[in-house]
Amino acid sequence: MRQAVRALAAAAALVAAAAVPVHAQPVVSEPPPNPEFLPRFDFEIVGAGLADEDPHFSWATHWTGDFDLVDYVYGRLGFRADYEAILGQEFRLFDPYQSNYYLSVSASLRRGSNEWALLFLHVSRHLGDRPKRDPVAYNAWMVRLLKQTERGRETIDVNANIGPVVARAWVDYNWLGNIDVTVRRPLRPAMTVYGRGFGVTYGVDQDVAGRGQQWGGRLGEAITFPSVEIPPAPIGGSVDRADRRRSCARSPRTRRSRRPCR
Repeated sequence: MRQAVRALAAAAALVAAAAVPVHAQPVVSEPPPNPEFLPRFDFEIVGAGLADEDPHFSWATHWTGDFDLVDYVYGRLGFRADYEAILGQEFRLFDPYQSNYYLSVSASLRRGSNEWALLFLHVSRHLGDRPKRDPVAYNAWMVRLLKQTERGRETIDVNANIGPVVARAWVDYNWLGNIDVTVRRPLRPAMTVYGRGFGVTYGVDQDVAGRGQQWGGRLGEAITFPSVEIPPAPIGGSVDRADRRRSCARSPRTRRSRRPCR
């Protein structure tokens, strides 16, 4: 019964995601003739089932808003907010376990076919319905490179970021980097297929938790039509948050000891 309900919920999540226009951030947008206020805003709602035997990690959901606040011709001022909820099945079918908040502000400068940006990122992690006394968060300054390349009928978009962690609480990160690559190829005037790959790595302080550099990634595919866009569906790869099991605390219901993430 539980598997049947989960399958129906997964189908509903996919339909809900498909009903919302999901667009990757333009990697290199054309500059307007004059400065513009709020020229772009994208919203994304995504839900996915996790193939994990741990009852704390059954679903991952995202609610994301991505805005270009101002396009000043030579670049853009952007803001992005992403709320991620991790659901398990420890006490009920949909049991909120972890909530993660991603907030970023960026300012860019266009140079030829490239767009360079300076980005400030804040990430905080919270337990869903369990007490958490210690903050789990970090701040990072990152340099971003946005690039678009055309090769025959294919268009390749690259979004690469790297930078140091400048403040942290109960995490062991020293720096982080990620890359997002999207390849689009039109099959006919009314249909385009594309694939998407994402990779992330965290450089860590081994003296804190005794672990080495962390890696993660995911792959996806999608197909677009004139008025409908099906968002990328994961087809492989490991979980992109490599240390997800470490944001823990004590559960008052099970009295299971869970140390905070370090």
